[in-house]
Amino acid sequence: MRAAVGDKIHVHSRHVGEAEKIGEILEVRGKDGAPPYRVRFSDGHESVVYPGGDCEIKPPTPREGD
Repeated sequence: MRAAVGDKIHVHSRHVGEAEKIGEILEVRGKDGAPPYRVRFSDGHESVVYPGGDCEIKPPTPREGD
């Protein structure tokens, strides 16, 4: 898994009824885009994440007018 600062991380829920998490990668601590990543989630919580198979990394969505 590879990521860059500004990419979005989507952590899919593992259980029925469990909310999914979406966050922004603030820092890449591994070599050449490898984990771990410092992430700010949509609720404002920041954490160091070692993503597993339940995660997706996506580039940031372009803003309208860019």
